[in-house]
Amino acid sequence: MSGVIVTHPPKADPKDVEALAGFGVATVSEAMGRTGLLGPDIRPVQQGIRVAGTAVTVLSWPGDNLMIHAAVEQCGEGDILVVTTTSPSTDGMFGELFATALKQRGVRAVVTGAGIRDTQELREMGFAAWARAVSSQGTVKATGGSVNVPIALDGQVVRPGDVIIADDDGVVVVPREKARETAERSEAREAKEAATREAFLGGQLGLDRYGLRETLERLGVSYRTYEAWEGERS
Repeated sequence: MSGVIVTHPPKADPKDVEALAGFGVATVSEAMGRTGLLGPDIRPVQQGIRVAGTAVTVLSWPGDNLMIHAAVEQCGEGDILVVTTTSPSTDGMFGELFATALKQRGVRAVVTGAGIRDTQELREMGFAAWARAVSSQGTVKATGGSVNVPIALDGQVVRPGDVIIADDDGVVVVPREKARETAERSEAREAKEAATREAFLGGQLGLDRYGLRETLERLGVSYRTYEAWEGERS
């Protein structure tokens, strides 16, 4: 497998990335029309951490982390390393030594469709990680791949420079050219949710706030007392 290492790809504006960092994965995905989410198999190895950054993408051979080594050189402040393999793999391709090198360069996290190891060390050093698997299985460094090319990861296309937001709920990808618009829509959504939260705290029901009583009626859902319901069943 031959490959390419692309240098200096376009990236989302840091101001837009910072704006998106204030919102959770669910909010951002909803703001994009319920799109951009990686599947639920990509899970955090820590809790209570939210990160946002620009993607440096890696396409590797399964069980081979050579191209992660190559990608470290292409990473910088505010980046998130995003790794996939040419076919399914759960081997522990990423661990504490990679995290040490990346943290020194200002990288905020790793997201991988393969496996990671040294999870206790990653938590202790404060390097956030989302992965498909945790595995101690080692890897080789023998096959070419690519860095900073579009990759497919768990149902999404991730391009270098796209915005990655990750938290306890998962990972979402925001196309770099939609970063500002998505941040604005996320802010509007949070303001709407804040108003709804206040209404719920005041005792209002979602049935009334969202007009769902009419929906229930349209769908033929009716109310019955227990006695009437029991009588109808007998």
